[in-house]
Amino acid sequence: MIEFTMPSLGADMEDGTLVEWRVKSGDFVKRGDIIADVDTQKGLIEIEVFDEGTINELIVKEGEKVPVGTVMAIIIPVGEKVSAKKKSRIKKEPIKEMVKEGSIKVDDRLKVSPLAKKIAEEKGIDLSAIKGSGPEGSIIKKDIDLAAAKKAESHVEVTGGKKEIAAKGLRTAIASAMSKSNREIPHFYLETRIDMTKALNWLREWNKERELKDRLLAVVLLIKATAKAIKEVPSVNAFWENGLQLKNAINIGFAVSLRKGGVVIPAIPEADKKSLNQLMDLLNDLIPRARALQLRSSELSESTITISNIGEGSTDKVFGVIYPPQVAILGFGNIVEEAWAEDGKLSARPVVHVTLAADHRAIDGYLGSRFLMALKRNLQKPEAL
Repeated sequence: MIEFTMPSLGADMEDGTLVEWRVKSGDFVKRGDIIADVDTQKGLIEIEVFDEGTINELIVKEGEKVPVGTVMAIIIPVGEKVSAKKKSRIKKEPIKEMVKEGSIKVDDRLKVSPLAKKIAEEKGIDLSAIKGSGPEGSIIKKDIDLAAAKKAESHVEVTGGKKEIAAKGLRTAIASAMSKSNREIPHFYLETRIDMTKALNWLREWNKERELKDRLLAVVLLIKATAKAIKEVPSVNAFWENGLQLKNAINIGFAVSLRKGGVVIPAIPEADKKSLNQLMDLLNDLIPRARALQLRSSELSESTITISNIGEGSTDKVFGVIYPPQVAILGFGNIVEEAWAEDGKLSARPVVHVTLAADHRAIDGYLGSRFLMALKRNLQKPEAL
């Protein structure tokens, strides 16, 4: 028997509110399936399951706010027989019970979850024209999303209301995490600058014969070069939780700024194993969803080191604050043309300033310097990325 608990989506998360179950008792689920929507300070998050089996019991009710670690559901893993006692706990008539509890409400003979009804009202969706895919034909969030996608106006961004509240909550969460970081983590900083001539020349040639949608941005070179540098100096890819815990998977958190303030850090899983094209495709998907506060739980909880990339047209340097329990954050400034002396000659070259903020409990200056030098070497051989 597996206990599915309210996940932690970062050091700043203490609790979450279950908005909607996407499954019912008796449903079979597999790793990666979305089984619930949870409202947090980081917005409405799709919660994934990481086990395979059958839903035995849904414990937490829709609308209920519970602390991180609270058991939300019971899953019977594949191959395990359900005892008579366990079977008795399965809800045989989920819709009737949910109606009684008020989490699915009957409205003009339609069974509609509160979240689905709210979204339908916001987007002007006619509920009577929708066929529900939930328990016993109830209309759930997924059905509203599909209906909205068919409307031309579905491309208009919804602002205000819940998103405004989520953005404010996110700012509060960031403040809490950063205060904890400054208070508890002994930061130290290293800085270097990297000549991007070879990298940009290679990128220009790579993109020359490709359509606009298939072209790469310089940021994917920075991500892949960072991932390869971590392979050489794995000490920077770690958590500090009751001591140093090195992480095997290289899941790079990519800081995404929100239009109305705040930052979210979705993870790029196993960045070292992805090609440049795969990284570009992933960013094209991840960044819009991050700004719409529509990320999955794993995308917010699995990063092992963070990159902050200020981007074109902004400041030349960025000095980050470590996101606990990580032990390092890498800051890339704007690529700018600067004077560069080499072999007794002075020339102007495209340069990026890179800073490493590191936790001195886990990393020393020597390891930090080795990491930055490995990063610099990787960017001088873009064809090998």
